[in-house]
Amino acid sequence: MPAIKVKGMSCQHCVKSVTEAMEKIGATNVTVDLLSGEVSYEEDQPISPNAIKEAIHRIGFEVVE
Repeated sequence: MPAIKVKGMSCQHCVKSVTEAMEKIGATNVTVDLLSGEVSYEEDQPISPNAIKEAIHRIGFEVVE
């Protein structure tokens, strides 16, 4: 299961926003851990790192490399 680190999440609204953004680009079974900032997900088709970064950036957060 791939995972990314996302900076700036602090509440359940953040969790919902990130989950919805990831699902819009094809991720499934999205799990967000606010304490670690880690977002885990599954993908039926490969999702490009740029698509993920752009989707997360669009909702006001940042993917940490």
